[in-house]
Amino acid sequence: MGKFSIGHGVTRKEDWRLLTGQGLFLDDMLFGRVLYAVVVRSPYAHAEVNNIDINAALSCPGVNTILTGEDYLSDGLGPIPSMPPYKKRDGSPMFVPDRPAIAIDRVRNIGYPVAVVVAETLEQAKDAAELIEIHYTPLTAVISAYDAFQPGAPLLYDDCPRNESYFYEVGDEVAVKSALKSAEYVVQQRLVINRVTANAIETRGVVGHYDKGTGRYSLYCGFQRPYFFRKDIAEITLKIPETHLRLVTGDIGGSYGLRGSIYPEMILMLWAAKRVGRPVKWQADRSESHISDDDGRDNIVDASLALDRNGFFLGAKFRSWGNLGSAVSFRGALPPAVHIGSAVGVYNIPAAYAQISGILTNTHCTSPYRGAGRPEASYMIERLVELAARKLSVDSTELRRRNYIKPTEMPFKTALTYTYDSGEFEKNMDLAMRLANWEGFEERKGESAGRGKLRGIGMSNTIEHAADSGIETSEIRFDPGGAVTIVSGAISHGQGHYTTQTQILVDQLGVDPGLVNYIQGDTDKVAFGVGTGGSRSTTMSGSAIVSVSNKIIKKALKLAAHLLESSEEDISFSEGVFKVVGTDRMLGIHEVARASFEVNKLPAYMEPGLYETATYRSPGGNFPNGCHICELEVDPETGFVEILGYFVVDDVGTVINPLLLEGQIIGGISQGMGQVLMEDKNYDVNTGQVLSGSFMDYSMPRADDFCGFVIENNAVPTSMNPLGVKGAGEAGAVGALSAGVNAIVDSLSIYGISHIDTPATPYKIWQTIQRACEKT
Repeated sequence: MGKFSIGHGVTRKEDWRLLTGQGLFLDDMLFGRVLYAVVVRSPYAHAEVNNIDINAALSCPGVNTILTGEDYLSDGLGPIPSMPPYKKRDGSPMFVPDRPAIAIDRVRNIGYPVAVVVAETLEQAKDAAELIEIHYTPLTAVISAYDAFQPGAPLLYDDCPRNESYFYEVGDEVAVKSALKSAEYVVQQRLVINRVTANAIETRGVVGHYDKGTGRYSLYCGFQRPYFFRKDIAEITLKIPETHLRLVTGDIGGSYGLRGSIYPEMILMLWAAKRVGRPVKWQADRSESHISDDDGRDNIVDASLALDRNGFFLGAKFRSWGNLGSAVSFRGALPPAVHIGSAVGVYNIPAAYAQISGILTNTHCTSPYRGAGRPEASYMIERLVELAARKLSVDSTELRRRNYIKPTEMPFKTALTYTYDSGEFEKNMDLAMRLANWEGFEERKGESAGRGKLRGIGMSNTIEHAADSGIETSEIRFDPGGAVTIVSGAISHGQGHYTTQTQILVDQLGVDPGLVNYIQGDTDKVAFGVGTGGSRSTTMSGSAIVSVSNKIIKKALKLAAHLLESSEEDISFSEGVFKVVGTDRMLGIHEVARASFEVNKLPAYMEPGLYETATYRSPGGNFPNGCHICELEVDPETGFVEILGYFVVDDVGTVINPLLLEGQIIGGISQGMGQVLMEDKNYDVNTGQVLSGSFMDYSMPRADDFCGFVIENNAVPTSMNPLGVKGAGEAGAVGALSAGVNAIVDSLSIYGISHIDTPATPYKIWQTIQRACEKT
């Protein structure tokens, strides 16, 4: 197969085009007669909208139209779609408030759209927007999910008691109560997992287009799940047939879950385009992104772990309040609950029980963000393990070793939803400890102490649920010249799908990688696709390529037999070549493809052409896992943290491209450690004003905040898909959150400090040290 098949670290096919400025991002797309939109947003986190005066703004030069909630109602548009998978305490469907794309009579978070100005130029739209007068009656806001749940807290919606959108419980409550009662040791900790936001390098933007002649809308923007979006926007919001809406994306400058949600601006630009009869474009600047993007994380968790006198785990309990924001975004209900199974980790815990409340607050909606509940759930158990080791005066690696699930116990049904099919958890730890020279840590710690620094080392050994039991479509089209096109339902926003899917196709069909084209991101060109998210793309699209390749081979084998004047039984196929067994007569796949378009060369019964479609249906997800070790130094005088070493052993099953895999792991670690050290989307607790509305206030990690990463693979292929792959896109973020905090706490343990919440900024670390010193 050469160097472009599975397992080779080839560089990305996409890179030359992107690195030489030939990418096609939203701002590179050209639209004739395009108008520009500015969204006027609420300055209040909670307020009644009493009156909107647009008269002065309408008279400004270049203004085409100004739209408000009154227009939205009169045009009969529906709410922004949401997926409600959970229930209330009484078993009825969860509370999902209607969320119009523009405020009707009330705003419930800073930045909510209140008016849209459409003009010939962006500058004209901005000038007019400043002249709109809006009168509000401010209302009391509530920001924290825990506070919003308390009796007497301000209600966002009168028909949602205690602001609880849903209540989800799973596990065996009785067994956990018994475990906690009989335990020799119980450790408990409240964990505050702070809110972060994606900050993709390309800010969100939308172009809406309406063709009056066909009655079709076209939505141009970055997205992850095109067909889910298309169906729900068409049916629920626009109230049109699904075929009357086309979604198109070009290159995407990062997502991390950001573009997995349906935003008001998507609806507003489509609506405005129909209203004015011209394309309408909106593009956020960075500050606008901070008050309009969906955020991630934001959980408060009370976690408990019960152990017997020998340090064996007996049971775990979790009570969590997840902050959904002011409404339930498209997939926003999921992160607090969907991956809670990861909270029992890689350990044999006989009993577990979790209660989760999805809470509405006067903040921006939250949505899946790289990991989407997996880092949070893994953080719960990994912090408890460290706290238990401290309480028992046992090395945390030894405590883990006593409680690991063994490979011989697979498949293993956990006490909290999941059944693991494979994994070598203790081996992952042993390999990572060797990489990190764990045994030499005490010597290094002493050297740091001699310089007045506090050295700490932290470990996480985590597991996550990746992909799903859903479907994905791939199409393979050979053209008359013998070249081949992959048409993929997945959406790449930086992962390198063109490269990895070409490698899988080369492995299956032996095609020339230089003759492979790739199409994605247009619902008029792709038959169907669920899209990208949850570390599913290689599992699902890759498996679909295996399925469609088998169809291609089946037809091509018949044609090759005909061309070689042999029976099908005498033809072998290997590495792209059909060969008559025992002879030197052969044809390559590209030769057969070309012949398939020449009618005079075909059997009478054969349809011309060589192109097939397959929709892969997964029997279930998979469970990537791995061990992370972080070593760092803290300056006690300033609280500054320097990462000195970061070591990873991951099991992502079959590795398609080790180079791209390493990039994915490093990216995930960077986002995880960004949350550990500095990233924080925060609000004034009284007014709901965003306090981190720019990069002056929202700190982002840079390359010089990190060290080199040492990454190895311990591949244990899964049986859950034909490639044996496990998800990799979120693995780095899942492990980093726990490893980073554990390392910081280890460095501070000399002061008796046993926990610190994220982000562990220099100031917070310094404060924590000072308080600990005051107690002594």
